[in-house]
Amino acid sequence: LGYYGDGLNAIVVFAVCFMPESSQPNYRYLMDNLFKYVIGTLEMLVAENYMIVYLNGATTRRKMPSLGWLRKCYQQIDRRLRKNLKSLIIVHPSWFIRTLLAITKPFISSKFSQKIRYVFTLAELAELIPMEYVGIPECIKQY
Repeated sequence: LGYYGDGLNAIVVFAVCFMPESSQPNYRYLMDNLFKYVIGTLEMLVAENYMIVYLNGATTRRKMPSLGWLRKCYQQIDRRLRKNLKSLIIVHPSWFIRTLLAITKPFISSKFSQKIRYVFTLAELAELIPMEYVGIPECIKQY
C-alpha cells in the first residue's frame, strides 16, 4: 500500500504470485476470506480516490483467480469503492488475462472498463505512479 498525489490517494498492490494454487483442498475458503480481507481493508483505508496495481508477472495459471470469483468480487464491491477506483493497472498482462477481460467487457460497466490499463514493464509502470511508495516483490522484479 502506498499513496500518490496531494491527498491521501491510496495505491493498492495486488501480487498474484502470492495467491494460493487452485489445487489446494481449502482453495474456495481461502479465496472467500481473501476477498473479505481485501474489501475490509479497502473500506478502512480508502477515503478518497485509489488505484489498484495488479502484478500478474511470474504467475502460473493455477494461481490466477477464476472468472467466477472475479465476477462475484465485482458484484459484491460497494458502489462507493467502485466509484472511487480511479485506475486498475494490470502489470505484465498475460494473453489469458487480456482475453478474459475482452470477453467480460460487455458485462461490466463502460466506466469501469475505461479504468483498466495494461502495462507491460515495470519501467512503464514507473511512468504512471511513484514507485518509491510501491512494494514490488522480488519475483516480479525478476520477471
